[in-house]
Amino acid sequence: MPSKKILMLTGEFTEEYEIFVYQQAMEAVGHTVHVVCPDKSAGDTIKTSLHDFEGDQTYTEKPGHNALINKTFADAEKQLSQYDAVYCAGGRGPEYIRTDKRVQAMVRHFHEAKKPIFTICHGVQILIAVDGVVRGKKVAALAACEPEVTLAGGTYIDLSPTDAYVDGTMVSAKGWTALAAFIRECLKVLGTEIRHA
Repeated sequence: MPSKKILMLTGEFTEEYEIFVYQQAMEAVGHTVHVVCPDKSAGDTIKTSLHDFEGDQTYTEKPGHNALINKTFADAEKQLSQYDAVYCAGGRGPEYIRTDKRVQAMVRHFHEAKKPIFTICHGVQILIAVDGVVRGKKVAALAACEPEVTLAGGTYIDLSPTDAYVDGTMVSAKGWTALAAFIRECLKVLGTEIRHA
């Protein structure tokens, strides 16, 4: 199976695990992951956040490690046809990058080309900013995103914190605690087979 090229959409304070764990897992099996952020160039970094549930009514946020941007955003914009899938990482980044018309155009490309779309946690906020992307789809996300998924014409799926959901070529999950299942399902959609001797 030929390796795949995945475009990862991030912003400042994107969830750390959803960048690093996903990127390293995909690269470990031979895929290429380009991590981009609006107006950032290859070699720049973004701040990340760590969200956790510690008994409060909502999640807490702590500073994460800086994440390396390995592809210039403007270059990725011009080369969308070379990517096999798009991945919307969660955290706080999606809240503001979803309003960027360039990010919306990127998502629209993958949707219209019927290429795989992967979303976790708040990543769905990027998708719902583009009309029609989640319409008619069953989508998992952080529970706080349920009203938005519904208003965008999707069906919110309330998964356990360690499961992922597949609807066609869209893979979704609630958050970083589901990364193992999420990555496994993304690999299946990409056609990647891992065999144990």
